[in-house]
Amino acid sequence: MITLTKSARIQNYKKMIKEGRGTGTGIGREYIPWLKIQDVPSLGRATRLKGIKTGRQHEFLSDMERNYFYVLEYSDNVIDIREQFPLLPLEDTLLIAEELGIEHPKNPENGEVIVMTTDFFITIKKGNEDCYIARTIKATDELLNKRVLEKFEIERVYWLRKGID
Repeated sequence: MITLTKSARIQNYKKMIKEGRGTGTGIGREYIPWLKIQDVPSLGRATRLKGIKTGRQHEFLSDMERNYFYVLEYSDNVIDIREQFPLLPLEDTLLIAEELGIEHPKNPENGEVIVMTTDFFITIKKGNEDCYIARTIKATDELLNKRVLEKFEIERVYWLRKGID
């Protein structure tokens, strides 16, 4: 059974929601990433860059994410780029993990479940329509890690259920 009973987890979750993390519309100027560089211990190089399309600061947790951003930034079809996009509500990914028999990602320090994120949630222009795509960036060698693939599967099913490529 899925429960969100720990008050600290709920308070942190509510605090991030109250801060407006993971929200913002339009061309993305108001968007606040769910995760910021200071929130995540990084083994790689983290980068902040001001976007030309969005006019806001973007936060990247790896060189690969930064490089993919450059590709998106210079694509004529891309009209908005939102990084570290949360998979909300949390209950959706908890349910998917349970259905798949996969352990939901947890904070390694305290064992509490965390909100999963997608590296990029992108708005593209197709004719007169805005379409959305979700993309996650990982190094090839990380794809040999069973746990990475399990998390990808939760993420894939989440977006599939939302009708997002």
